[in-house]
Amino acid sequence: MTEKRLAGLRMRAGAFDLEGALFICAQFGGRVLVPGDAEWPTTLGHLGEAAPLLLWVRGRADLRAVCLRSVAIVGARAATPYGTRVAADLGAELADRGWTVVSGGALGVDGAAHRGALAADGTTVAVLASGVDVAYPPRHEAMFDEIAATGLLVSEWPPTAHPTRPRFLVRNRVIAALTKGTVVVEADLRSGALNTARHARDLGRHLMAVPGPVTSLMSRGCHDLLRAAPPHTRLVTCAEDVIEEVGAIGEGLDRPDGRPVLPRDHLDPDSRAVLEAVPATPRGAPAEAIAAAASVDLPTTRSRLALLAATGFVDRTRTGWRLRTPHTPPTPDP
Repeated sequence: MTEKRLAGLRMRAGAFDLEGALFICAQFGGRVLVPGDAEWPTTLGHLGEAAPLLLWVRGRADLRAVCLRSVAIVGARAATPYGTRVAADLGAELADRGWTVVSGGALGVDGAAHRGALAADGTTVAVLASGVDVAYPPRHEAMFDEIAATGLLVSEWPPTAHPTRPRFLVRNRVIAALTKGTVVVEADLRSGALNTARHARDLGRHLMAVPGPVTSLMSRGCHDLLRAAPPHTRLVTCAEDVIEEVGAIGEGLDRPDGRPVLPRDHLDPDSRAVLEAVPATPRGAPAEAIAAAASVDLPTTRSRLALLAATGFVDRTRTGWRLRTPHTPPTPDP
């Protein structure tokens, strides 16, 4: 470690209230991991001097164990409906096959990937640019609580720390190092997801990208990755493609036998019940009516409706919720 970095760390340590941070961490059942702990992922050592000195963790899962079979799914915050649908499907399909989905908890592709894994009752890890008790973006607070209940929230920054622009880029190296490979779903030419891709490439991890419409600005970064010479990036379109890259030899070769697999087949029972109760009429129906028709409690119904909207199954209208058909454009929130 260079003297310059040591000096900076000493200055930060002198001004840091460790006892206060540990007290706050204990209030929400969090913990601190350092190199040498049984739960510390040894793959972080591949970062060399850039490896984190410690990690703050919220959740019951074992970080090292869940990252042994893990894939990062990253992409644009301003994702298109195509991007969020692909990310959610990949997250659900990978989780359904026993892979942990790792992402950054941001809007767009990140959130869709996390929600897809949660919908499949799988494990997902969010590596944050804030403290693990700070919901950023605020609209993901409920999702972060759900991740903490079944997976993990991870950060290099202590509790109560708020994100800054540089921290989003800094945390990307951790996402790349924790996982066996990184999938970029959508990214413009200056997207932070490409920063994660560069870290994955430099670490020798599998790097994959999903192609998009040639007219889409949000796919220009993916297409650049796929076009680069020498080729470091594999084109993937489904979970089987991803597992073929990162899994054990032959693991991703068991393709479906020809029977159609519908996206709704990967939904959990509550989500399927709620989806069946959503009408296709233009006016839609309120959440209360859908909950009664689906025989699902109202809080669960509202949670599943939000997930179904994020993954492209339903739209929210001014009068309720309706099915989204192939010819129905997404309806903006009122």
